[in-house]
Amino acid sequence: MGPVHHDGAGEPTFEPMIQIDMEIKAFVSAWRHCDYVSTYMARMISQNRSDSVRHSNLFSSAFNELLEVAFRMRHADGELACRVSRHGATDRIELTFPCVPEERQFYEEAVSQVAGSEARERYLNSVSGDLAPSREVVLLELAIDYNATFRLDEAGADTITLVVDLPLEGLPN
Repeated sequence: MGPVHHDGAGEPTFEPMIQIDMEIKAFVSAWRHCDYVSTYMARMISQNRSDSVRHSNLFSSAFNELLEVAFRMRHADGELACRVSRHGATDRIELTFPCVPEERQFYEEAVSQVAGSEARERYLNSVSGDLAPSREVVLLELAIDYNATFRLDEAGADTITLVVDLPLEGLPN
């Protein structure tokens, strides 16, 4: 095992692996783009994992869910940037996209709720039917089932970056 590098804030350094940028208009023009992008990215990054097929399936499924959440944005212009980087057993997905203030508020609230101590209870309530299905439930599912962690970064006045760390290599079978 090689040395662990950290950035100035003490966070491990994630090494970039692949990035796809596309116009929002092209991305939102067809629902199947979520599947195409997630499948392609998963195949590209899973080759050197201990079980590349399992990793590719898990990554594609999680990434597709994130893209579908972003697909519902209301912005018609701008770009969607999808970047994947890696540190050890953890893959990091960064989705940067235009965001109206109402959408930004949704992401801020959703990210804070999936990180809270009540996330598991909220998720169990959602699958038992007590909560209506929503984009928040998708994020809760990734947090509980995939052990994902979330962060929201400011990328500009009308742009956000959703940062999701997925420790897929360390997930039990």
